[in-house]
Amino acid sequence: MKYNVYDLGNLKSGERVQVTLSGNAANVRLMDSSNYQSYKSGRRHTYYGGLANKSPITLQVPRSGHWYVTVDMQGLRGTVRTSVRVLPSPLPTYREPSLSTVPSLVHKEDDLPYEYDHKTKSYDVFISHATEDKDDVVRPLAYALQSEGLSVCYDEFEMKIGDSLRSKIDKGLANSRFGVVVLSNDFIKKGWTNYELDGIITKSLTGEQIILPIWHNITKKEVIDFSPSLADKLARNTAAYTVEEIASEISEVINNA
Repeated sequence: MKYNVYDLGNLKSGERVQVTLSGNAANVRLMDSSNYQSYKSGRRHTYYGGLANKSPITLQVPRSGHWYVTVDMQGLRGTVRTSVRVLPSPLPTYREPSLSTVPSLVHKEDDLPYEYDHKTKSYDVFISHATEDKDDVVRPLAYALQSEGLSVCYDEFEMKIGDSLRSKIDKGLANSRFGVVVLSNDFIKKGWTNYELDGIITKSLTGEQIILPIWHNITKKEVIDFSPSLADKLARNTAAYTVEEIASEISEVINNA
């Protein structure tokens, strides 16, 4: 299938993409990196957009990440010329300033330090990953798991400026039923990921948590060299399954546990 693709690079949540068509109607799809790779390979994928019968059309980016726009004539006749541009972000909505004259004395419960937080949030799943895998796999997976109705402990959902990374990891691990480990060569090289993995394995040995491995751009031999016990566990590989398929299977495992 022939198509035009526009690599939009990294966009922020809420930014808008305008697609202009000249000639005929066309299929317009806004996709993140993972789904674009699936689209390009002819596999199942999800997207924002659809059949565009008018021009221009404007699509809003649902979350921050690396985004693509494709235009194709699948199931249609004729030809079309296209152009794509990212629109300037709208100005933020004006909000009345707080009446408090001593803002440092006003705290929401979520702003309290970890040791004084009397609420313990529980999660269905904790995602352990390397930063380098966020765009291709981890961020789309986190949103896909949320779409399945699961509560997800993922750093971009939980971390705020000034938070202690180690405290957040310990808290997330301690209060999650399942641990998803996105194994890649970048994961193996990291110190923090090994710290998280040690915590997940410790909890799995005591029966408190179940490990769900995902292999990303890594061979079985590389996994065996890193951790023979992990290589022995049934895993899903991003080379053979889409993020959405993996999320659906994880959801089924968790909901049936």
